[in-house]
Amino acid sequence: MSSGNDLLGQRLWAARERAFVGREEELSVFDSALRGALSVLYVHGPGGVGKSALLRRFAQASAAAGRPVTSLDGRTMDPSPTTLETEAGPVLDDERAVLLIDTFERVQGLEGWLRERFLPRLPIGALVVVAGRNAPDPLWTADPGWTDALHVMSLRDLAPADAAALLDARGVADELREPLLDFAGGHPLALSLGAAVAIKDSRASSRWTPTQDVVATLLDQLVGEVPSPAHRHALEVCAHAYMTTEDLLRAILPEDSASLFGWLRRLPFVESSPRGLFPHDIAREVLEADLRWRDPQGFAAMHNSISDYLAAQIRDASDPCVLRAVGSLFFLNREVGSTAEFNSWRGDGEVYEEVFRPEDTEALVRLAAEVENEESAATVAFWTARQPEAFRTFRRTETGELVGACSWLRLYEPSEEEMAADPIVATAWANARAMAPLRPGEHLAVGRTWVWEQYRGMSPVMDLVQWRALGYCLRADRMAWSFMAMRGDDPMLDYLRHYDMRDVGEHAWLGDAEYALLAHDWRVMPAQAWLDRLNRLLLTGSPEETAAAAAPVLAVLSQEEFTDAVRKALRHLSRPAELAASPLTRSRLVAEHPGPDPATALRALLEQAIDDVRQDPRADKLHRALATTYVHGAPTQEVAAERLGLPFTTYRRHLQTGVERVCENLWYRELYGATER
Repeated sequence: MSSGNDLLGQRLWAARERAFVGREEELSVFDSALRGALSVLYVHGPGGVGKSALLRRFAQASAAAGRPVTSLDGRTMDPSPTTLETEAGPVLDDERAVLLIDTFERVQGLEGWLRERFLPRLPIGALVVVAGRNAPDPLWTADPGWTDALHVMSLRDLAPADAAALLDARGVADELREPLLDFAGGHPLALSLGAAVAIKDSRASSRWTPTQDVVATLLDQLVGEVPSPAHRHALEVCAHAYMTTEDLLRAILPEDSASLFGWLRRLPFVESSPRGLFPHDIAREVLEADLRWRDPQGFAAMHNSISDYLAAQIRDASDPCVLRAVGSLFFLNREVGSTAEFNSWRGDGEVYEEVFRPEDTEALVRLAAEVENEESAATVAFWTARQPEAFRTFRRTETGELVGACSWLRLYEPSEEEMAADPIVATAWANARAMAPLRPGEHLAVGRTWVWEQYRGMSPVMDLVQWRALGYCLRADRMAWSFMAMRGDDPMLDYLRHYDMRDVGEHAWLGDAEYALLAHDWRVMPAQAWLDRLNRLLLTGSPEETAAAAAPVLAVLSQEEFTDAVRKALRHLSRPAELAASPLTRSRLVAEHPGPDPATALRALLEQAIDDVRQDPRADKLHRALATTYVHGAPTQEVAAERLGLPFTTYRRHLQTGVERVCENLWYRELYGATER
């Protein structure tokens, strides 16, 4: 019996030895501690990051050095000073003793006593290692007495090479390594659990995803119990958003947001940054996976709430803050199409944006010539002089080197000079005229990008470029069309189709380079509808379902078409079927009116427009003609004139002028929205 147990113990020990990788720096610190460099080592990190495995290595190293070792575990200890004194007592009597306390978060209440009453009695030479999820109380580092005696070790995920070595040790097949590493990163427990499941699954492939059992186990290890449903919701918000601020929590969880933010801030798997809080990658992954599996409707509601908050941030932010808000929105939709393949979310740090300055002209023209051609450089020279405010430059933070630039031209009417100087602009105008011309007060935009070859595709530079472009789109006032000019070999061409930027109309040529103009009509699908589509695409995962659930596209009517439709709708004001067939039901005018039924909304808008006429005291006679004819339903115009006591020609003049007034007012609202004139 004894030899059998010994054999099992040896096998367990050997398996753990094979699975232990990396941690050279931590082992080096412990080796120094064994040689007397310090007396207390405090190791902290989230659940599953490898604290217990590291303490087992510390125990082996201590035994190999001939040091007596006492190992305690907070899960099995009575959290009282008496118990700790009794079980750890030998370390107080032996200068060579080593005390290892694991899972200290279970007995965290003893921290003050340990620091103030127990540890000061250690003989010089003895060593105590405390390991738990929580960082030490700041009183440790605030006390100068502990400066030389204490070392705090924050244990984090394995480095990429060590994570790969762990999968090697677990015998994971080559085709499974990439999906496992994508899911688990360098988190040891996640890697081990994923590997254990994947290598036993004969159907596992490069498309492997974690089972719900793996997610549940990791969730228990990383998060454990939470104090309340509100705390759970705050944690889920933190996992879904790029960065969590108290302001964001207040928008989603208005009650007690301050205390919830403080609680999040203290969690061992949540980090702080100048922009807010964010969880470790594996915590984010398992919290997201669990909520989407457990409560799909709850996930959708949370996602939409955060999306609405970020959309408002984008609209209201000062210009320098737009990039961060748009980047957060992209992160929220990181699973849509190829978003994760074309966003590194490293742009805000490695690269920075600057407003174009006249002294940048020469460098920018040279960049365009080298990455494209001389014809492209000529358009840059033309537009930097004509619309300098349209340009942004991007530079490496480390060196200030120019690595890219973009432009966003706002064009209100065709100019022969501009179209002759820039074939891309000429083609944009031609395409807009052919598909849906601009109406009074509207403009179109043309976006261009120039970056060095090594920054094309996914890069910090392209992060900022696309965030800036989307910021322009979502903040624009009365933009009809946006056109993104892209060369045929640009890797982002297919990617942008996920965002309803489509290659329609003619292509443009600059020299021997062909450019597709990826277009979006923001009158047909305004910014909010575009965001709603993006949200549906994330939640359904299916472009087909997204298209089926999408709101009807809006009609872009000329003033003549709009006026004819208003006149016809007035004549059919009491006929719901005819109103439902009106093109006005697909106009911006009706789309911005609350209510699920477009025909009912159209009738309400027409009646309100008639009522608004009498706001002008001089137009009372016009209002009476309109109301009698259309609202009160006179069977004929002759009857309406008789009811009003007017000669028929006078009545007709009043009615015609009133209809013109209604058409004029509604056309203004169609163009500019429901604003005061």
